[in-house]
Amino acid sequence: MEKRHNEADVSPFEQRFVTALPGELSGEKMARQTPKVFYSLVKPTPVPKPEILLWSDEAAALLSWPNPVDKKGWQAEVLVGNRELSGMKSYAMRYGGHQFGHWAGQLGDGRAITLGEVRNAQGELWELQLKGAGPTPYSRRADGRAVLRSSLREFLCSEAMFHLGVPTTRALSLSLTGEPVLRDMFYDGHPEWEPGAITSRLAPSFVRFGSFEILAASGEIDNLKTLADYVIREHYPDFAAGTDEGYRDWFHEICRRTARLMVDWLRVGFVHGVMNTDNMSILGLTIDYGPYGWLDVYDPGFTPNTTDASQKRYRFSQQPSVALWNLARLGEALAPLMENPELLEAGFEVFRQTFGEGYRTMTLQKLGLATWKGEEDEVLIRDLDQALRSTEIDMTLFYRALAEEAFLESKEISPKMREAFYSPGTEGETQVMAWILRHRARIASEGRPVAEVKEGMNRVNPYFILRNYLVQEAIDALGKGDSTVMNELMEALKTPYESRPLTDKFSGRRPEWARQKAGCSDLSCSS
Repeated sequence: MEKRHNEADVSPFEQRFVTALPGELSGEKMARQTPKVFYSLVKPTPVPKPEILLWSDEAAALLSWPNPVDKKGWQAEVLVGNRELSGMKSYAMRYGGHQFGHWAGQLGDGRAITLGEVRNAQGELWELQLKGAGPTPYSRRADGRAVLRSSLREFLCSEAMFHLGVPTTRALSLSLTGEPVLRDMFYDGHPEWEPGAITSRLAPSFVRFGSFEILAASGEIDNLKTLADYVIREHYPDFAAGTDEGYRDWFHEICRRTARLMVDWLRVGFVHGVMNTDNMSILGLTIDYGPYGWLDVYDPGFTPNTTDASQKRYRFSQQPSVALWNLARLGEALAPLMENPELLEAGFEVFRQTFGEGYRTMTLQKLGLATWKGEEDEVLIRDLDQALRSTEIDMTLFYRALAEEAFLESKEISPKMREAFYSPGTEGETQVMAWILRHRARIASEGRPVAEVKEGMNRVNPYFILRNYLVQEAIDALGKGDSTVMNELMEALKTPYESRPLTDKFSGRRPEWARQKAGCSDLSCSS
């Protein structure tokens, strides 16, 4: 079939969300409260010189869209908001949320504008949203814009998560706007002008936990029911809206999906950084890549978010607990829909059971084990945590090296495993080696073929992760007009479990210079 190259050939946009739910229709961008609506119609603010910097062929295929022939052509104009396509009716969504454990009231899409839904050749609907497209009624005192620094981080990470097998929103394009944006990166009184950028991203829905919270908090119970029934009808068709049993089963499935998401985050060493309820997807997707981070050194207490530095509410190891807390807030919001809201409470046990079983299975897979030996394996896993905490060791490199280490005979750390240590030769190295010897014996007890064990371990333990310092190197190079690092990272992230020239290039330990460098370790919510 011939590829489409003309904007007139792409499918018209649909507006199921806007058509099904009441909104605020004035188009006024002034920041304000918008009670009793689900969204406000608002147009993106045009930019002077749009140019596509990054493009995902795979995300474009989800829309059945052609890849751009001209980086300044019609796709660039559409994906910064300068041009409308047939059927578009752009809007910003209203929602609320708990931020760092406290109710924040109305929030909403302060710099995100949804253009509508696109139906692809397979009949699937995808919402297309612009991030950084200008002010909306929910921008409060902000400008609704985004900068290249944070936009590149979001684009690369969302695509990296997809290829790692983690449920996520997708990135379609990253475009330069041709105008600078003023940002104070660390809120320390030193703002700087940075290149402006807009990311276009896709999801079946961008509805969040906070979309329901704002309606319950405002006493808008009819609207609460309307939204719940809409989400069930459009995205959870196996459940019956309008009954206690239907809402119960739907909530339980949200709990189940969220638990599985937490297992995946822990598996790959991802830290979201800002798990507020307004950043939790009702579909169980990773959404809103802000001050995220990856574990370089194995540190369950790590958080990349400077705003969370003292409390560490959203640290790596606490993410499952926070997810459960957020689900409790969602359950409270949904309770007014039901005659017997206590039916929702079983969802928390669904979460615990799904997470517990999923975490155990995932851990066994990472260790190359096929069976669970109860207390023996509980002790083995507990002691692994203690051994890894005893020294500075790279989580990703450790697990990849473990697939080889498990079948060696030497009682000394192998050269490949030694590459995982940030400070080799310490007492912690002795503890890690002692644990490895126990792990070898445990592997041998199952008697499985070596190739089968290694293949299974390498299927769940990434060889390459998108470390923060790598993205920062790409950002720094772009500042000098060099896009090489960015383009190479874009290719490497497509095969995160494979050793090949590009993933080899980016698979090493975090360098010492990146330990405290801005953008490599600590990040803020600023963009």
